[in-house]
Amino acid sequence: MKLDQQLCSRARLARDARFDGKFFIAVLTTRIYCRPICPARTCKESNVIYFPTAAAAAEAGFRPCLRCRPECSPGCPAWYGTQTTVARALRLISENGLEDGGVDALADHLGVGARHLRRLFLKHLGASPSAVAQTRRLHFAKQLIDETALPMVQVAVAAGFGCVRRFNDAIRKVYRRTPTQLRRVARQTAKQPENACFFRLDYRPPYNWKRMLEFLSVRATPGVEAVQDGSYRRTILLHGHHGFLEVTLHERRNAVQVAVQFDDAPSLSFIIERVRAMFDVNADWSIIAKTLGSDSTLAALVRAEAGLRVPGCFDGFELATRAILGQQVSVKGATTLAGRIASAFGQRYAPAPGLTHLFPTPEVLAQADLTIVGLTRARAETIRALARAVCERRIRFEAVFDDRELRARLCEIPGIGRWTAEYVAMRALSDPDAFPAGDLHLRRRAGGLTERELEKRSEAWRPWRAYATMLLWQGGAVEAASPATLDSLRVSTTRPQRQSRHASRPPA
Repeated sequence: MKLDQQLCSRARLARDARFDGKFFIAVLTTRIYCRPICPARTCKESNVIYFPTAAAAAEAGFRPCLRCRPECSPGCPAWYGTQTTVARALRLISENGLEDGGVDALADHLGVGARHLRRLFLKHLGASPSAVAQTRRLHFAKQLIDETALPMVQVAVAAGFGCVRRFNDAIRKVYRRTPTQLRRVARQTAKQPENACFFRLDYRPPYNWKRMLEFLSVRATPGVEAVQDGSYRRTILLHGHHGFLEVTLHERRNAVQVAVQFDDAPSLSFIIERVRAMFDVNADWSIIAKTLGSDSTLAALVRAEAGLRVPGCFDGFELATRAILGQQVSVKGATTLAGRIASAFGQRYAPAPGLTHLFPTPEVLAQADLTIVGLTRARAETIRALARAVCERRIRFEAVFDDRELRARLCEIPGIGRWTAEYVAMRALSDPDAFPAGDLHLRRRAGGLTERELEKRSEAWRPWRAYATMLLWQGGAVEAASPATLDSLRVSTTRPQRQSRHASRPPA
C-alpha cells in the first residue's frame, strides 16, 4: 500500500483528525510511532517516515507512543469497501481468526495458500498476518491496562496471551515498561464498578450521532435495548455469561465511550469489536462522500447528512430474527413483537434502567411456540427454521468467510428472500456494499425506480451502496415514522407473500 508522502506530511503538520488511523508516523530519533493527531512537538520532515499500519511500524522496530496511544485510533478503512482476500482476513483476525490453527488455517478458510496470504499482507499492509494479529493483541492489552482496573492476569487472558509471562515479556519488549508501570502512567483516578470496563473508540469526524441514535431508538427491542438521554445500552449474552454495555458520545474527543460490565475477561475483545462494527467507528466519511456525492440523486443528502453511518448489530441471529419480524409490518409493530419474544422466551436480567431481559438464544427459539406472541404460523416457522440452522452451524454470523454463501444459505430458509439477506448482510456482516434494492421505500426515495432500474443506478455507488441506502432511508428525516421504512420488507403492496414464495431461490 503506497502512501502519498506530501499528503501525509500535510496531514501530520495540520494534525488533521480525518486522517487518524490511515497512516502512522515513525520518528527516527526516538524510534516511536504516532498517530497524525499526536500532541507531541512536531518533528522535522527529515526525521520521520510513514507507515500504512501500526503493525508495519512495529515490524520496522518502532514502539507505540504513550501520548497519542495508537491503540485507540480508528481501524484502517482501506479494505472495508472491497471484497478482497485482505479485507476478509482482517475481519477474521479481528474476531480472533489466528487463535485456532494460525496463518495456515486462516489461509485455508480463505481459499488461498499461506505464502500467498503473507505476500498479500506484506504488499498491502506492510506486515504479515501474524504481525498484524500480534499488534492488535498488544494494542488491546494496552487499552485494558490504561482504561480498566482489571488485574494483570485477566488483562493477559483477555488480550489473548497464553500466559502472564508471555504477556509481561511482550509488553516490556514493545513499551520498555512493565504493565504495572504503564498503568501508573495512565493515572486512573475514577473508581470503576466491579467487573466494569471503560473504553474509548476514536472515529474520524464527522460522525452523525443523532441519526445513529434515531435509527437504533425506534428499533430497540423493549427490555433488551434502550436509548435514553443520548446513550445506547443493551444486555449481552456470550458463552453462557451475561452482562450489559452502554455507549455514549465522548464530550471532548472524536470518540464514543463504551462501558462494559461482563464477568468473562476473554470475551472483552470480541465485545469491543462488535461495538466498533455496530457503531461503524472505522468508516471514512471523506471517501464515502466523494463517491456518493458525485451522483445527482445523493449529492444534496451527502451534504445534509454528513457523517452518516450504517448501524450494525451486536448479535447476528437477533438481527435476522428482527428482520423476519419486520416483514409486512411497520417498524413499531416489529419492535412490539420483538419485545414480546424477549419477554416470553428470554432470560430475565435487569442490570440497568430500561433493561429487563436477555434476547432468547437460537436453542430456545428453535423449539418455541411463537404464535403465542402474535406471530403467524408461517412467520413463526421461518424463525424456528433460522434458529435450527444456527444451532446446527449451517448458518454462522461470526467468522464469515464468504458473504455470498451466507446470503445463499439464508435464502434457502422458507420465508427469507433476497431483501432480508441483503439487510442482514448490511447490518450483521457490516458489508458496505449490501443493497436491498427491492425495498419499496428505497425505490420511492430514489425517484420511483423499479428494482431493476435501481440496481443499475446503484452501480455508480459501489462499494458504498449500504451508505447510499442509509442516506435514502434517513436523509432529511423524510417519512421517518412511515410503515414503509427500513424494517418493512415489502417487495409489493399487492402481493404480500411474494418474498416467502420465492425465498428458496438463492439471490441472483
